Order: sequence, then C-alpha cells, then structure tokens
Amino acid sequence: MGVLAVLFLALASMLPLYWMITGSLKAQSNAMAVPPEWFPTNPTLDNYRKLLFASTPTFRWLLNSIIVAGSVAFLAVMTSLLAGYAFGKKNFPGKTVLFWLLIMTMMMPRQISLIPLYILMQRLDWFNTYQGMIAPYLAYPFGIFLIRQFMQGIPNDLIDAARIDGASELGIFWYVIVPLAKPAIGALAIFAFMAAWNDYIWQLLMVTKRTMLTLPVGVSKLTAFLGGYDLGLAMAGATFAFVPMLIIFIIFQDFFVKGITVGAVKG
Repeated sequence: MGVLAVLFLALASMLPLYWMITGSLKAQSNAMAVPPEWFPTNPTLDNYRKLLFASTPTFRWLLNSIIVAGSVAFLAVMTSLLAGYAFGKKNFPGKTVLFWLLIMTMMMPRQISLIPLYILMQRLDWFNTYQGMIAPYLAYPFGIFLIRQFMQGIPNDLIDAARIDGASELGIFWYVIVPLAKPAIGALAIFAFMAAWNDYIWQLLMVTKRTMLTLPVGVSKLTAFLGGYDLGLAMAGATFAFVPMLIIFIIFQDFFVKGITVGAVKG
C-alpha cells in the first residue's frame, strides 16, 4: 500500500510536466480545447518554430538567463560560504542577534524589498544591465542559513589541527572547509541558480530592452505580443526554459541530496 501511495504521488507530481510538454506540441485551438486533450491528436512543432526561428531573440534570452543565473549561483555561493563559516565557526559580538535578524529577512515578503532596490538601481543607473539583475542576489539569506547549519556539523578538531600545523585562516578556509562543504555548495548552487532562472518580477522591472530580457520574461512578452494568449507557445517556452534547469540538477544531484540531508541533521 505504501509503494502504491508513493507511486501515485510521483505520477501526480509529474502531471504538470507532462501537460507542459504535450501542450507545447498542440496548436492554439487544441491547447484551449474543452474538454482538454490528454494526448495531442495532431502534434506539431509550430510552437517551437515560432519560439526559436520566427525573428525572435530567443537564444539571446537564453544567454542572458544563463549569464544571470550562473553569476548569481557563483556569487551567492561565495558570499554564503564566507558568512556561513563565520556564523558557524567563529565567535564575535552580536553573533546570535545578527543571525536571527538574518532569519527574519527570510520571512519577509519579496515585495517589501522591491521599491528600495528599484530606487537603488535607479540611482546607480543599472537598468538594462547584468549587474542590475544580479546585484540583489549577492546576499542570499537562505544560502547563509544552509551553510551555517552545515558548518556546525564539521568537527572543530579538524580546524584546530590545521591551525596547529601552521595553516592560516585563509588556508583553513580554502583547504579544509571548502572541500568538506562541497555537498552544501552543490545544493546551494542549485537553489540559487533556480531562484535566479525562474525570477520574473525583478527582471521585468529592471529590463526594458528586448535583447536584454531573460528567457521567462521574453517568452511572456512574446505570447502577449502576438495578441491574446498563445497557450501552445507559452508551453513551448516553458519546456525550453526547463531543460537547462534539468541539466543543472542532473549534474549536481548527488551534492544536492547530500547537502539537504547533512544540513538538516544539526541545528
């Protein structure tokens, strides 16, 4: 019975993915049919032709998304590693208060920070730039929390032994802490990459040039630009945008599982 329940939940979780892929192979009339078509009766690749080859800068949008999401993942990992190590293994005045303030920022709705960030980007003249799309993610509270939880599971004896052997603070961090934290780094990289890749509202606020749009925003504007709402084209764009995230997850899946399980053991 338990196996059947798990199988049912797995199939239910795959249903949106199936609907997205099959919807991308339907014409507009079939995609909006009532009752819906569970299997495409007349599958077509016209939606992908419109998306990729109909004088739309889709591949530029893909490049923009890769640059933004990749940069966010790298910078979020670097800042979270440094801050998480400090919170997990260092003692300094106000450590507990600062950490709980950090946790409180995770509970705040995203919309609260949009206006001050928008004003800041306006004063820096960072509209339609990569730095404007990347900068708000440099401080990643969830990443700091995840790394801090992982650091608490690393024995202090290892750090003390490295310090006795003459290792500097930078040497301890780079040669001892970073190799041990690879599972958490992999998990954090996936979370940060997916958050930046799927982000819509901030990229919509920051970008007005068509060639600087990210893939989710570009596909959204494309479907509206054609008049009405082309559901088949939207499904094709969602499928196309899903592939890079799937590749990233496959590459880092071992680190992802280890990082989640180890980070949840202590804290």
